[in-house]
Amino acid sequence: MSDTFKALVVEKNANGSFGRSVRRWPLARLPDHEVLVRVHYSSLNYKDALSATGNKGVTQNYPHIPGIDAAGVVEQSSDNRFQPGDPVIVTSYDLGQNTSGGFGQYIRIPGDWIVSLPEGLTLFESMALGTAGLTAAIGVHHLRHNNVMPKDGPILVTGATGGVGTMAVSILSKLGYAVVAATGKTDQKAYLKELGAASVIHRDEVQDHSDRPLLSRRWAGVIETVGGIMLDTAIRQTHRAGSVARCGNVLGRQLRTNIYPFILRGVHLAGIDSGYCRMKLRKQLWNRLAVDWKPPKLKEIARICPLEGISTEIDTILDGQQTGRVVLKQDSAGISAENAR
Repeated sequence: MSDTFKALVVEKNANGSFGRSVRRWPLARLPDHEVLVRVHYSSLNYKDALSATGNKGVTQNYPHIPGIDAAGVVEQSSDNRFQPGDPVIVTSYDLGQNTSGGFGQYIRIPGDWIVSLPEGLTLFESMALGTAGLTAAIGVHHLRHNNVMPKDGPILVTGATGGVGTMAVSILSKLGYAVVAATGKTDQKAYLKELGAASVIHRDEVQDHSDRPLLSRRWAGVIETVGGIMLDTAIRQTHRAGSVARCGNVLGRQLRTNIYPFILRGVHLAGIDSGYCRMKLRKQLWNRLAVDWKPPKLKEIARICPLEGISTEIDTILDGQQTGRVVLKQDSAGISAENAR
């Protein structure tokens, strides 16, 4: 094993700006945790882009290696739950935030952050899913936990062309739900239909600025990923005993709503925290994503990018132009997306 490895390193410049470059990084600078993993694949999330541009709400100290997702093989371990050669998944917790992340060829992390790769998933597929897939799965879990079933009516997915939205459309449609995908990218209608959406609407149809406390009932359930007026409108449009599972704040962090959807319709509002999701549920959902909840078109949803190209993809996601998922393939992988285990 070399004393250094290749990584995308983000640094603070003398003028206060932030720059990023692919270069060698000392293995000795990784944190002193129990498990060393050789990363085969990572994936790009909006939080990674924030970390790569110096957002202090995500990353406090620089230089830094982003990447909140990683899948690879255990290289060394002092945790007896994991042995060299074990294929593993690591998503969220502090990975890629203040702990060196998956945009490097190696990570060293606590054993408590690790999920063993389930049967039925390749390392590539686990990163095509990544945090976005886990987040969507938690949302679907909330709907089903509150007994929102396909027979109850359509499910709205907002921000449908983003990572979480894409995964939510795919999982829900596979489970037999009639999915209504809301997006501002009208040119992506065919793409969303291919993923299984029953219909595609413009996001303006889920933006009611009136003061009406309740609106006509449209949705048995909602996976809401953008916040702001769309969250408020979706809550007021949800059926009796319906459920709204939500994450993200692209349209704002404030929740403007009223009590009537909750006391007159019994609407459930469930927050999605994939970052610190309990390990028991995390493992259950990864096992489902490996089998009955596994999106059938992962290869179409995700495209592979080399480490040298990830900086350009960061700019794309910051501009709001990313569709689907970007999977980073490390040079060290030496394996194809089809047979990675």
